[in-house]
Amino acid sequence: VQLQACGGGLVQAGGSLRLSCAAPERTFNARMGWFRQAPGKEREFVAALSWRSGTSYYADSVKGRFTISRDGVKNTLYLLMNSLKSEDTADYYCAGDSKILGYNPSSNYYSNAANYNYWGQGTLVTVSS
Repeated sequence: VQLQACGGGLVQAGGSLRLSCAAPERTFNARMGWFRQAPGKEREFVAALSWRSGTSYYADSVKGRFTISRDGVKNTLYLLMNSLKSEDTADYYCAGDSKILGYNPSSNYYSNAANYNYWGQGTLVTVSS
């Protein structure tokens, strides 16, 4: 399954961007999320959600500024990023987890990149101060 992420770009601090991640038709990911990786740093969790319920989870660093959402008709995941800061500069990756677990996983599950089995290419977000 190839996820297509887009929407990155150059924005001034305090500005906004919306990232999109499209999954192929007739595919289903029970959970989807966004991760990011800044130069010289490890990949880190940003936000994720349960596709069915819409329950969302956020990293503390983006809580209150970023909003993750999905469109079931378009099979697309979004990340609206407001009040951007220079430290938000990174490559942003969308990820999907198609596994049927049989239980409701904890927030720790959603924030662990190892639990996602499909990844999109990165889209670069650069925030100038």
